[in-house]
Amino acid sequence: MNDTAGRRLSFLDRFLTLWIFSAMALGVGFGYFIPGTEEFINQFQVGTTNIPIAIGLILMMYPPLAKVKYEELREVFRNKKILLLSLLQNWVIGPILMFLLAITFLSGYPEYMVGLIMIGLARCIAMVIVWNDLACGDTEYAAGLVAFNSIFQVLFFSLYAYVFITVLPSWLGLKGVVVNITMGQIAESVFIYLGIPFLAGMITRFSLLKIKSREWYEKVFIRRISPITLIFLLFTILVMFSLKGNYIVRLPLDVIRIAIPLLIYFVVMFLVSFYLGKKIGADYPKTATLSFTAASNNFELAIAVAVAVFGINSGAAFAAVIGPLVEVPVLIGLVNVALYFQKKYFSVEFRRVNNVKLP
Repeated sequence: MNDTAGRRLSFLDRFLTLWIFSAMALGVGFGYFIPGTEEFINQFQVGTTNIPIAIGLILMMYPPLAKVKYEELREVFRNKKILLLSLLQNWVIGPILMFLLAITFLSGYPEYMVGLIMIGLARCIAMVIVWNDLACGDTEYAAGLVAFNSIFQVLFFSLYAYVFITVLPSWLGLKGVVVNITMGQIAESVFIYLGIPFLAGMITRFSLLKIKSREWYEKVFIRRISPITLIFLLFTILVMFSLKGNYIVRLPLDVIRIAIPLLIYFVVMFLVSFYLGKKIGADYPKTATLSFTAASNNFELAIAVAVAVFGINSGAAFAAVIGPLVEVPVLIGLVNVALYFQKKYFSVEFRRVNNVKLP
């Protein structure tokens, strides 16, 4: 990271949290005080895909994915330790931790419990790109890991849903439910929320590098499109909170009830992943990427499945929607934690990258 990037991040550190909370408050206000807001937004629904949210997520992810050096992606997985750790965190520890938290805090609310378990099974492929970018993580590793998670989601989400939502609860004396979701439906969700911005970023990079110089691309073009991420992050948050603003105000205790295990999950997954990343000798960018990938979830898929299986007004869908409402402010906080850890635990690396004279 050069000095310019450092100044950009310090600017975001000072104002991004305020902007995000303002967008959250505005969205709740729209949803609660303006009748028909939810119905208006849901007019733009195709199947289980909410078009405004899809547009917001795709455009939000486009600038970070345009930054990725796709020509270097083959080098990403040379470190097998990081790949195996990511696999363990995302597909063993994460789902089990969320399952345990769901049955501990929400066993008396079976629909909420199912919604929470579903969030834990849907590993992050979208907003982690943004959190990783803000925390100065490794963009190539982030792209590689989300692609890796996407393949696993297409292949194994249905099986995981059957085991964690149908089989395991019944073994523990809780009510299990059947979740019918096909690989094709999951593949559609993955393509919309990851494939489209991935392809757009890749096509942009390879085509413009042929037309212009690498220096122009990285110092002029990327700088010009970077604000798109923040604009559409705020737009997406505004839409999501508007959709459920009425419920958030009318059912605050239910929101808190769902938010507590989610908060524990995000913080524990992030801290454990950061510790393990440093323990195996990864540098700061890779450690940050590993941590945000493990701590984030694919709420788009969780919401889509909950709506398709249980209906838009179900408790499972409500819990799935609360997921990103908790994740957004918590992950913004964890971006600041990651940058603090960079200075404290990777001090020599931090000073070298930022051209700070070593003592």
